[in-house]
Order: sequence, then structure tokens, then C-alpha cells
Amino acid sequence: MDVVLEVFDGLMFDRLYANILPIQSASSFDPISTLTAGFKGYGGNDTAWQAASQGADMGLQRSAWEYKPASQYLQVQPSEYAWMSRWDRDDAWRQTVSLYIITWLFGLVIYFLCASLSYIFVFDKDTFNHPKYLKNQMRMEIKQTLESIPIMAIFTVPAFVAEVRGHSFIYDNISDISHPILTLFGSSWNYLQFPLFILFTDFCIYWIHRGLHHPKVYKRLHKPHHKWIMPTPFASHAFHPLDGFSQSVPYHLFPFIFPLHKFAYIALFTFIQIWTVMIHDGEYVANSPIINGAACHTMHHLYFNYNYGQFTTLWDRLGGSYRKPNDELFQKDQKMSKDEWSRQSKEMEKMVKEVEGKDDRSYGPEETFVRRRQKVA
Repeated sequence: MDVVLEVFDGLMFDRLYANILPIQSASSFDPISTLTAGFKGYGGNDTAWQAASQGADMGLQRSAWEYKPASQYLQVQPSEYAWMSRWDRDDAWRQTVSLYIITWLFGLVIYFLCASLSYIFVFDKDTFNHPKYLKNQMRMEIKQTLESIPIMAIFTVPAFVAEVRGHSFIYDNISDISHPILTLFGSSWNYLQFPLFILFTDFCIYWIHRGLHHPKVYKRLHKPHHKWIMPTPFASHAFHPLDGFSQSVPYHLFPFIFPLHKFAYIALFTFIQIWTVMIHDGEYVANSPIINGAACHTMHHLYFNYNYGQFTTLWDRLGGSYRKPNDELFQKDQKMSKDEWSRQSKEMEKMVKEVEGKDDRSYGPEETFVRRRQKVA
């Protein structure tokens, strides 16, 4: 995330912090800057500190911070604003605030972008007529997401800050870090990190997700996401904040255990958001015994206690929780038939009684869509 942070610093944050928290003039005492400098370990023999002190003596308002590119592959040269705030780019509080804003905004942008594209080009609108589709469901999905993302961002930011401050095994070049796995695989790790990331996170999420279905946990944390029996792409991030964060922990844990390239980290983090939308889009294109795609995840939303995996069916098969998607889901003329919906509804109602007890959902079509169809007709 240091690469992303450098880009945002150059584009907006440097100027923002320079205006909100400017360095005080030499004639005034600034305890915050003094304490910050002390905690950073600046001393009389430090060149940067001496330069800053000399600048202060001359009345110049300039930080002692020194620019070091986050990556050799992408650099954004800082403007003068980068040296004009008492919170320079290396300040932990500034990094925390900046990363929170980035995480929140990035989460919202990719959610609305991917979910909207999926809704327009992929999602089958006949789903609105399914007997287990909730009244005004999309509106509720979006509302829950908007409430959850800023809270999930709070839980996520500490991992990003720790990574930015050099406490993980994220690297720009293999020679930058020392790790036993790099000694074993060398440059091949640049390719092997991708399948290992998928296997590691898939394994961890399987057990976390399965744990969220424990009776003592389910109703408190995971039930809000299972409110959507027939989800739309906008249900992809509609979680209880602790539920959503808990299932993201393996993604953040991986680079603190294994080496991970900076740009692989960004690419995988983006892929995860897109994949989360894809498994909720209701388009069953992959009838694969290996990939835990939208069809498998539909089985999970319909019947609750199956297909906990995120990417593959491996751990569900080993854990005895795999359920093969109904063949009808892959046949366009049958997946939206009343007979198939009736079978799904009857079994789903039995599972709801077993897992939740009373079904407190309010079913009905998406009103806006229904009105639009009636008007066209």
C-alpha cells in the first residue's frame, strides 16, 4: 500500500496536510513537531535534522522529511507541499488517516463500479421474480454496504499501516528482504506467490466462514449477509462489519507470513473485490468441480450450510460441506423456471427453520423494476 499511498500523497494529501497542519513559523514553539522529531530519533548529528534546524533559523517552513520512492517501477515526484506540513509523509498518524480515507473510498468505488457493471451486463433481472427475493432488496443491500464499509475500513487500516511502515514481507525487489522461502525458490517465487495466496486464503476463509455459521455466532454476525437468499451483485459487500472484516483477515495476514510483491499485493486485493461481486452475480457460467463460483455460492445462500470456500471447492470437499450446484442452474430455460424456484424455496424454508428458526424476511419484487416493466408492458 505504500505505492498507493505515494500516489495519493502526490495527487492530493501533501497539499491537504500542508494546509490543515502547516509547519509553524520559526518564531513560534510547536510542541507537536518537537515531540515528533524526538520520537523519530533525530539528534544533533543527524544531517536531516540539522538542515531542518538551519531552515527554521532562517524562518523557512520546511520539514526534514526525505523523499524515498516506494517503488522503483512507479514514482510520483513530490511537490513543495510534501515538506510543508508538521505531519510529513512518514508520520504514523498521517499514514493512518490517509490509508483510512483510501480504503474507504477505494472500497466504495470498486463496489459500485463492479456491482453496477455486473448488474447491467451480467445479472439476470428475472431474479426479481423469484419467490425468495426480498422486497426492495437492492436498496437494502446498498444501504447495508454503505454502513459497513467505513467500519470495516477502521479494522483494516492497522494492517495497511504496519505494511507501509515495513513490518511485513512485502517487497519491491526480491533482494530487498530475507525470507527462507525466497532462499528456496528464488525468482520463481514471483510466480508461485499467486497460487499460494489463493490456496492459503481459501483455506483460512473456509474455516472462518464455517465458524461464522456456528449457532452462537451466526445470528449475531453472519445472518445479515444471509438475509439475501437470491443475492444481486450489490449484496457482495453487504455484511455486518465484523463479519466482512473477519473474512478478509487472511488477505492481510498473508504478507506478514510470506513474501509478496507490492504490485501483486495491489492486483490481488483488487481481484478479491471483483471476485466477491462475481460470486453474487447469479450468472452460472462455470460448472466446475474445482472453482467455487457463483453457482456454488448460490447453493450457499439458498441452503446455508454448504460451500463455505471462497475460490475453490477443495476445502469443502475435504470438510464434507461441498454441495454440487443443481444441474438446472446451468440451463437457461430451467434455472428461472417456476418448478426449479419451487424446489429451491421448499428446501430453503426447511433450512431456515433449522438454522434461524422463524423466517423474519419480507419477500416481494423490486418495486422500481416492477413499475418499469409494467410501464413498458
